[in-house]
Amino acid sequence: MSAESTPEPGIPESVVTGPRRGRGSRRTARGKGRRALRVTAWTAAGVVALGGVGAGYVYFKLNGNIRSVDIDQALGADRPGKADNGSENILVLGSDTRSGSNRALGGGADDGSARSDTAMIVHVYQGHRRASVVSVPRDTLIDRPACTDTGGGNHPAASGVMFNSAYSTGGAACAVKTVESLTGLRMDHYLEVDFAGFQRLIDDLGGVPVTTTRAIADPQSHLDLKAGTHTLDGRQALGLVRTRHGVGDGSDLGRIQLQQAFVKALLGQVREVGVLTSPKKLYDLADTATKTVTTDSELGSVNALVDFADGLKGISSSRMTMVTMPVRYDPADPNRVLMQKAKAQLVWDALKNDRRIPRAATRGTATGEAKGVVSP
Repeated sequence: MSAESTPEPGIPESVVTGPRRGRGSRRTARGKGRRALRVTAWTAAGVVALGGVGAGYVYFKLNGNIRSVDIDQALGADRPGKADNGSENILVLGSDTRSGSNRALGGGADDGSARSDTAMIVHVYQGHRRASVVSVPRDTLIDRPACTDTGGGNHPAASGVMFNSAYSTGGAACAVKTVESLTGLRMDHYLEVDFAGFQRLIDDLGGVPVTTTRAIADPQSHLDLKAGTHTLDGRQALGLVRTRHGVGDGSDLGRIQLQQAFVKALLGQVREVGVLTSPKKLYDLADTATKTVTTDSELGSVNALVDFADGLKGISSSRMTMVTMPVRYDPADPNRVLMQKAKAQLVWDALKNDRRIPRAATRGTATGEAKGVVSP
């Protein structure tokens, strides 16, 4: 089996349609169009929604919700150069902290640490009409580079550690440093979503419909789904994107396959839910999304997020492809994987040169045996 998935949906276009309006209604139609452009859905480990509406009090409230980190200052000049071909790379992480409002979610003990349960490298091609998404298994054993976190703390290099230790050790800056070290690609932007906020976001959407081809039961992630069609609420959706024991071979690779399938369902639901027809739903989604997301400092405002998302709205569903970083199971520990360096280099070279990822890069790599278990 190949680790490459079928093309996934792109960012839903915000389009206002309807019968032709008279001259007196044109201002209202244009106003709705502008508001439409201020609502987008963006998903990374399984998913980030970004939005902004209004002005005055509403604008400042939403703006105040957003947390940002100055990754450029923390990492300095010792980084890969920016691409000169018009493409962009975005590191999207799902934050799995076990404290605060997250403590009761998803199982596990509150040990005061934070983890990156989901990691995706999103490459937006020149012209912003296509994108590739590369999921990075959290259980990949890597050599982590020395890094400086955004608080100025220094963290030494480490060998043979799990990929997600970069985030738990030094937060966003160390995660970016590690990804850049692995890939040789500069991460132009950073987006992180808190999984408690992810749950609220799904509830604000009214749930997400999915179909399961077999039962999925995992007490650790509080998930119990029979085979069939379900509308997942926030808690169930969170359980689905985090489960690894309920289906497949119990590996992180199976969880990634479920996450990629859920991304497809989520983006479809955002398109169908009709948020643009309800100002209250629009505001609720924008309020939850801006409380949920942490960005790099360049994206740390509503206006910046809206402009960024507006630049992605031309990516159609047939022009987004999702793959998993080429890996093989670790012979010494079946719960860990090792990057297949030659195949992975095909991925990084393709993205660096703004080309499609070749099928040879993912052919014959390890998979989690959960593909097709979940569909929209």
